[in-house]
Amino acid sequence: MRLPTRSPLPSRRRCLAGLVCGSVLPAAWAASVPVDPIAWLSRLNAAASGLNYRGTMVYTAAGIVSSSRVAHVAAGGDVLERVEALDGHEHRVYRRNDTVQTVWPHKRLVVVEQRAAASALVSTRRRVEPRALEHYTLEPAGHSVVAGRRVQVMLLQPRDDLRFAQRLLADERSGLLLRADVLDTAGQTLESSAFSDVHIGGPADPRVLLEGMNPAGYTVLPSRREVVDWSAQGWRLQHEVPGFDLVGCLQRPAVAGPGGGQALQAMFSDGLSVVSLFIEPYSDQVHRGALAAQVGATHTVMQRVGEHWITAMGDVPRRTLEQFVDALARR
Repeated sequence: MRLPTRSPLPSRRRCLAGLVCGSVLPAAWAASVPVDPIAWLSRLNAAASGLNYRGTMVYTAAGIVSSSRVAHVAAGGDVLERVEALDGHEHRVYRRNDTVQTVWPHKRLVVVEQRAAASALVSTRRRVEPRALEHYTLEPAGHSVVAGRRVQVMLLQPRDDLRFAQRLLADERSGLLLRADVLDTAGQTLESSAFSDVHIGGPADPRVLLEGMNPAGYTVLPSRREVVDWSAQGWRLQHEVPGFDLVGCLQRPAVAGPGGGQALQAMFSDGLSVVSLFIEPYSDQVHRGALAAQVGATHTVMQRVGEHWITAMGDVPRRTLEQFVDALARR
């Protein structure tokens, strides 16, 4: 699970030693006050969309560290976001409500797409839907400090072995999520995303936030991804993977395969974790045998199904992805 600015692949996080104090403080600091899970999640979601905030977000996974500068403004009924990558290829991502623009200075290129087809949810991490509580329990786990702010620590413990536990650290005053960790079955951190510094609240000038959104002389391209109806694409799951519901389906030109063709991305969620199924024509030149990989909490399973190549990816255990691939079939 992730905070602001997710990368195109589901989730990236890294070691924050010296940047973020994320360890839970002694038990004496933790008040054993009952928490209403629905109310707590509602406050978390409202803060993510309705507050003005800015800061530096750090992601850690498998010993790799990356960071982004994040700004979020809620103004006059509009939600505006700007994310600047501080590592790798220079690029900036802007969002005005459901329109997302990615600016690539080294290519002098601007890619425009709708949020449903965007590769990431830009600065605000995805919502934690109340229905997630059907598959996780929400438990208080004391208090801590992140980016110099006192936070309440909550654990989302899975009710089965198809999901990972997640630790959420939210600002006590505002409810804004400041850190999120994905944990393995031993309680060790697989991935982490956290603010190393943050400023919450106060006025913000939307014009300043959107500076550089439409640079002169850049080529503007629409995204090659479009939202489509999963039920009309000729694929189905022969049986459901418990807790995961279809939340969207995209289509784009296939990277490989005879005669090009189209590739699909079907997305499923349990209200917290997300699994993507990528379906494209099979190519002997490109696709080689069944494969599996893991980076942090993100597992990937690749396998041939008939004349198609299936890639299942998500911040869930490998067994969950295997259930999706096994259930996938042509109509």
